[in-house]
Amino acid sequence: MSVLRVLAIGQSPRPDMEAEIAAAVPGVPIALQGALDGWTREQIAAIPPETDADTLFSILPSGETVVISKKAVTERFAGLLREARGPTLIACTGTFHGLPDRPDIVFPSAVLNGLAESLLRRGRLGIFIPLAEQAETLAGDRARPGVEVASVVLRPGSDDAARRDAAARMAALKPDLVILDCFSYTRADKRAAEAALSCPVLLSVAVGARAAASLLPEA
Repeated sequence: MSVLRVLAIGQSPRPDMEAEIAAAVPGVPIALQGALDGWTREQIAAIPPETDADTLFSILPSGETVVISKKAVTERFAGLLREARGPTLIACTGTFHGLPDRPDIVFPSAVLNGLAESLLRRGRLGIFIPLAEQAETLAGDRARPGVEVASVVLRPGSDDAARRDAAARMAALKPDLVILDCFSYTRADKRAAEAALSCPVLLSVAVGARAAASLLPEA
């Protein structure tokens, strides 16, 4: 069976992310690689974001969370993608510039935008984001005429109380469609959001995984 290659912005292994991908596309073998594999914690600390727009959030294999530079990750991705062949999923909802332009590379941001456009022609789009610093950038990525974007911060890996609080804050904004706008969000985050909201909720990792798996040859 063909293997789905996954490139994460941090480091592998990421059993939490792999579990979410496996739940979305059962039976599909996954080969996950991190952009920062082989780096020490000190090396990772040496690539902080230069601006809010340069900010990425990731969870390390240890469970520690880090905030890193999108520019540095993009440079690493460029090298890895030159070597990649076959369907490859970029495990991040950020927008990347300067990467290879091939139809077998799935950028979840573009997939989410296309899906959201087909589901919500006009109205209010709610996005859960990991960091307040990402609000302007991610809202800009999702914005289009006729659609207002409203964001709520929910750090991936939060406990049930934090999930409920974030979901309540999102419900108060009365969105028509919601995106959990980070690959580190889980089905537990989606369930908490769905319990408080009356609109559809998209889990980015599931949407991205299903889109990428659709490029694999049929068994």
